[in-house]
Amino acid sequence: MVNKKLISIVILINLVTVGCGVYTFKPKGKSEIKSIAIERFQNKTSEYGLADQLTDEVTDAIIADGSMEVVTPDKAEAILTGILTRYERKPYKYDENDQVETYAVYMYFDIALKKSTDGSDIWRENMNQIGVYRVADETEEDGRQKAIALLVQDIINKTTKSW
Repeated sequence: MVNKKLISIVILINLVTVGCGVYTFKPKGKSEIKSIAIERFQNKTSEYGLADQLTDEVTDAIIADGSMEVVTPDKAEAILTGILTRYERKPYKYDENDQVETYAVYMYFDIALKKSTDGSDIWRENMNQIGVYRVADETEEDGRQKAIALLVQDIINKTTKSW
């Protein structure tokens, strides 16, 4: 009886320790890219200042993520490019009196990650994001920030995460 208990405990301990072996909250990316250059985003819309804002936010997020080093194009394994192709602001939700309660900022992008050696695509995707803001206490800039934050998260996930 003691031997069975001892064997059960040893098996349980082995299962627990094997199951908790190597685990990380920062999985490595699909392509194992160690360095990236981020080109200034292009803005094909009439919304002023978004190219610099997008570039800065993506750069800051990749640096904060820590899975890749942001470097100049001549030292990078990959180059991220982005184009804001369309920007719209539309009513999103109305109240019972047909007054606009919330607006939505719609932003459409063409994003690509390319190999620096030959310029071939690692991935390319048309992404769109929406940022909803309340008329009562938020501005269009708030909606814009929400859409940009979602875009940044999509780029980080597509570039660095393996799931």
